[in-house]
Amino acid sequence: MKQSDFLPSRDFALERLKEFSIGAGRFYAAHRNIVSRSNKTITVSKLSPYVRRRLITEHEIISCILAQHDLASTEKFIEEVLWRTYWKGWLEMRPTIWARFLADRDHQREIFKDLRSLSDAEHGNTGIEGFDDWVSELKATGYLHNHVRMWFASIWIFTLRLPWSLGADFFLRNLIDADPASNTLSWRWVAGLQTPGKTYLATKENIARYTQGLFAPEGLAKEAVPLRESQIEPPRALPVATPYEAGQSALLLVTDEDMHPESLFPKQSNFRAARIIIDPIVSFGEKARHFTHAAAMKTKDQLKTIVDGPIDLMDRYDAEILASAAHAAGVKLIVTPYAPVGPVASQLSCLSLELKRRGIALTQHRRDWDSFFWPHATKGFFSFRPIISLGLGQMDLT
Repeated sequence: MKQSDFLPSRDFALERLKEFSIGAGRFYAAHRNIVSRSNKTITVSKLSPYVRRRLITEHEIISCILAQHDLASTEKFIEEVLWRTYWKGWLEMRPTIWARFLADRDHQREIFKDLRSLSDAEHGNTGIEGFDDWVSELKATGYLHNHVRMWFASIWIFTLRLPWSLGADFFLRNLIDADPASNTLSWRWVAGLQTPGKTYLATKENIARYTQGLFAPEGLAKEAVPLRESQIEPPRALPVATPYEAGQSALLLVTDEDMHPESLFPKQSNFRAARIIIDPIVSFGEKARHFTHAAAMKTKDQLKTIVDGPIDLMDRYDAEILASAAHAAGVKLIVTPYAPVGPVASQLSCLSLELKRRGIALTQHRRDWDSFFWPHATKGFFSFRPIISLGLGQMDLT
């Protein structure tokens, strides 16, 4: 696999979805955990960089799959799509978990003393079969199969005994699909923090089986003692999002959290201008920055279907520049797709206050998909699962 396997365009994502959808039923269920180096057999969708930034949406993905398969045969794949939704909702109602991850990451950077072992892990010099190869693959492509991500995190935490937050940060800095919710909470799950006491242990036998004998690493940890933390606070209510009413004169603000606003806002929207912000500071790593910037150029062209006015790119969250753009467009309202917990949400929170001082309102419009599913992510995925069929029905997908 090469980095070029993830061309930063919606059209490419739709083609990949079409190609994958043929085997998204029982074939996917039987083969999804197999990690193959051959690109001839498609066992997973590799759509994560695109749905991460909503160049395509969950609704589009499932609609395409169900057009070719029945619900029963696609259950496993649909659940994988909804895992991402579940992680998003879970973190959205517990934002302090993201803040605690950032604090622990910074703290570990200051106090962790075994810098040689950390460097060996990040450069693929551990001598552990498979692990070192995955480091090279991640750095070369910006992607790892989900099963590999689980093995990697387990080896990092339990065999190499490195801080989980530094491992999660290593992924964020190298993944094209770097996602605050999915990445952070998956690492927490492996470590035994997400579901207290439940860990994931990578074993030689499991790795050998699902890499079809390619790797069978010796010397892995024999047990995975769960990490512990103070009690997690109960979920808060879902934050308020202000729906955009078609006809309101506004400036459209697009971030890399949702790069297909044409599927969110009605065609009769009264957007007098638009700005697309791709801030390198919030994109985590070089590969993610390159992907989002290139995708933004294509998004700029697509926005002409709903924006009647100038469309420009910005490289930072700057209230003065946005206020000037709003005044030039003759509006006092800026509308943006809702940004879930993460660096973009933090930037928008600060931006909203600065714009308010300048007489400009900033509102976030949340997708129906998120508004329906997120409030149900209060416990584990087992409790969330029964909601899936109900939600798909309400979205006219069954």
